[in-house]
Amino acid sequence: AGFVLANLMSNGHRAFNTTNDGIFWGLPIVVYDFFLLSSTGLALVACLGLVAGIKDFMPLVKRCLWLALAALAGGGATLFLELGAPFKAMYAIPLSFQTASPLFWKVLFVVVFAISLLLLLAKSLTATAEQLAEGAVPKVLAFTALGVTLIAGAVFGMMGMRPFWFGGELPVVFLVESFLGAMSFGIFFTYLVYGFSADRLPAGVRKLFDGKMSGLFAIVIALHAAFVLARVSTGLWSNLDGLQVWKVISGSALFQVEIWLCILLPLVLMLKESTRRQAGMQILASALTLVGLFIGRYEFIIGGQMVAPFKGSWTHGLLSYTPSMVEWAMLVMAVCLANAIYAFAESRYSMDD
Repeated sequence: AGFVLANLMSNGHRAFNTTNDGIFWGLPIVVYDFFLLSSTGLALVACLGLVAGIKDFMPLVKRCLWLALAALAGGGATLFLELGAPFKAMYAIPLSFQTASPLFWKVLFVVVFAISLLLLLAKSLTATAEQLAEGAVPKVLAFTALGVTLIAGAVFGMMGMRPFWFGGELPVVFLVESFLGAMSFGIFFTYLVYGFSADRLPAGVRKLFDGKMSGLFAIVIALHAAFVLARVSTGLWSNLDGLQVWKVISGSALFQVEIWLCILLPLVLMLKESTRRQAGMQILASALTLVGLFIGRYEFIIGGQMVAPFKGSWTHGLLSYTPSMVEWAMLVMAVCLANAIYAFAESRYSMDD
C-alpha cells in the first residue's frame, strides 16, 4: 500500500500502463470486479440459509458474511486508489440522478449492500446463525447482492460500442461467476481454518461439503464452462469488428491454463462421485477455480478494450496492455487487506455456531 500511494502521489495515473488509445481500465479494475462479484456471491450463499431457508447452509453463514466483507474491502480499496477523485464519485454519481445509466444504480445498490452487510455482521457478534435470519436485513442483503451482480453485468453488456462486451446474457454470466467464486472461497477458506483436514471440520460443515455444496459446485462449474465455451465459439465464428480479439485470447497460454486446468479439471473432479467428496479434491478444485475466474476476468476487461472504439491514424491493429509494477502491487495489497480482515474475524469471533 505504501509503494502504491507513494507512486500515485508523485505520478498520478501515469503510474498505470493504461492509454488514451482505448485501454482505459487496467488491472485495478480487474481486481475490483473480481472481489466485488466474490463479495456479492458470498452474501448470496449466506442467504441460501438466511433467506431461502436451506438449513444445510446455516453452518457456513457467518464465515461467508465475513468473507464477503473482506472481499468488499479489498475490491473497494483498489477502486478508490484507481479513481482520480474517489470521494467526488461517492456523491457525484448518486446526486447526478442519471437514472438511465446502470452505473448510477450500481453505486446505489453497492452502498445499501455494504450497509446491510455491516448491520448483519454487527448482529452476528452476539447472535447465532439462526437468529441472523430474523428481520428484514437478510432480505435486503440478498436483494442488493443480486442487484449489484446483475447491474455489474449490465454495465458491460449495454456498451454497444464494444462488441466484445455487448450482450444481454452478461448479467446472467456475472451471476454464475459470482456464485462460483463464492463457493470456491467458502470451500477453500473453511478448509484453511481447519488445517485442510476434513476430520477437523464441524459435523454440519462436513455434511454440507459432502452433500449439497459439492453437487451445487459441480453444477455452477458446468454452467460457467458452458458460458465460456459459447462466448469463445461465437467470437471465433463471427466476423463482427471487435470480436477478432477472441483469436488472440484463445491462442494465449493463459487461456489454455484457464480452460484445461481451471475449468475442465475442476469440473471433472466435482462431477465424479469418487472425487467429489474428497477433501483434497474439493480444495484443489476451489483453488483452481479462483485462479481461472481471475484469468477470465482479466481477459474479459482487457480484451474488451483491445479494439479502439473510434479508430484513427494513431492506432493500427489491436491495442496492447501490460500491467505496471504499481498495478501488480495493488493486486497484492487487495489480497493482503482482504486476508487481514478475514484473519482478524476468525481469530476473534466464532463462525460455527
